[in-house]
Amino acid sequence: MTSSHRPMLRLWRIQEPKHVSISQHLNHSLAPITTLNPQSPTNIAFLNSTQDPDKIIATHLSNCSNLSQLNQIHAHIIRTHMLEFNSAPFHWNNIIRSYTRLEEPSKALCIFISMSRAGVMPDSYTLPIVLKALCQVFDMGLARQVHSVAIKHGLESNEFCESGFISLCCKAGEFKNARKVFEQNCKRKLGSWNAIIGGLSQGGRAKEAITMFTELKKSGIKPDDVTMVSVTSACGSLGDLNLALQLHKCVFQARSFEKSDILMLNSLIDMYGKCGRMDLAHTVFSRMEQRNVSSWTSLIVGYAMHGHVNDALECFRQMREVGVRPNHVTFVGVLSACVHGGTVQAGKYYFNMMKNEYGIKPQLPHYGCMVDLLGRAGLLEEAREMVEDMPMKANVVIWGCLMGACEKYGHVEMGEWVAKHLHELEPWNDGVYVVLSNIFATNGLWEEVERVRGIMKERRLAKVPAYSLATSST
Repeated sequence: MTSSHRPMLRLWRIQEPKHVSISQHLNHSLAPITTLNPQSPTNIAFLNSTQDPDKIIATHLSNCSNLSQLNQIHAHIIRTHMLEFNSAPFHWNNIIRSYTRLEEPSKALCIFISMSRAGVMPDSYTLPIVLKALCQVFDMGLARQVHSVAIKHGLESNEFCESGFISLCCKAGEFKNARKVFEQNCKRKLGSWNAIIGGLSQGGRAKEAITMFTELKKSGIKPDDVTMVSVTSACGSLGDLNLALQLHKCVFQARSFEKSDILMLNSLIDMYGKCGRMDLAHTVFSRMEQRNVSSWTSLIVGYAMHGHVNDALECFRQMREVGVRPNHVTFVGVLSACVHGGTVQAGKYYFNMMKNEYGIKPQLPHYGCMVDLLGRAGLLEEAREMVEDMPMKANVVIWGCLMGACEKYGHVEMGEWVAKHLHELEPWNDGVYVVLSNIFATNGLWEEVERVRGIMKERRLAKVPAYSLATSST
């Protein structure tokens, strides 16, 4: 995306025939759609209330919590031709926002296209909502059209539109375009700085995020809690303790009496944990006036990451004792601690607790921890059953854990089985052949070793000699 004016693409070129109503557009974009149930509370409110119907609909759109209810409200809007009598973008924005909030970006974008075809021009609230929907589907083709729309209507430098375009480009990996959007406005505001810093940090460009934060400080704009969460996350990725100590001061400078500082303090715990200073992470945690699930989880994950098994599990016990409900990330930390400690029974106990007591469905990271835990303990058959019973396909990480266990215990049959799956996922990776060759060699199967080496030679794969560096430049 650039700031130059481009020919308008089909989004705005298509003009609607005059005889076709807006309601027909919406019916087409969302067909088939649920019709209103005369007995539903939503419909009763519409029919019986003497209040302004526009306000009622706006309130219902803001409060609806599921797609079925939203579809009913939208069907009512279509049937009453409400959008035909209200040319302002307000109601369109509400519908688009509601579908985006309920993670139905395709429907939200259909509404936006229908809005444009109906000749209703977007305002400064429309495009940021549309950009959120685009972030959910990563439709960069439509994003470029929306950028052209923003330029046409003079909205490209609007703080919320600009930050939305920057965030979308970063999430799509188009960091050069994100920088172009950012640099085209010499009077950029904090929202745009936060978008570029957060986008770089989340996109694995930690050093660039820190550099951009330095530029922000030089510009004289004061960072806020959103800025500091992104920057401390970038620092954690780098593991730079000296920088972490400096950022700690910046966090306290960014604190506001008007807003809770719990997000920033949680990010400090996470940052110190990744930098290997769990003593400082615990100090921040112990001084917090309020703690939420992320506060506890950050501490547990930090302890688990550095092998402090007892501290991680004790922290989890205290968390439950004070009535804080753990989430799926918490259990990743707890199970990781069990892996480090080699405590198979404890791992099984917490895995079952997660499912049965808290109703959390295990995800790939949870299964990965369990396969790793069972494999390290030599319980290869149990690990295999765990993989086979998973409701989703195992990824390279899980197969890799099982392959490592096969190498450790010299399990030939299972090693061949795992190698087959790894080869299907990564046919270009020669590591699986090297490990399989080692398993055969451990068992004295030299003919098989030669066979594997022959395959590697035939496919022009070569074992890369290992090497070590005392230091590495960053």
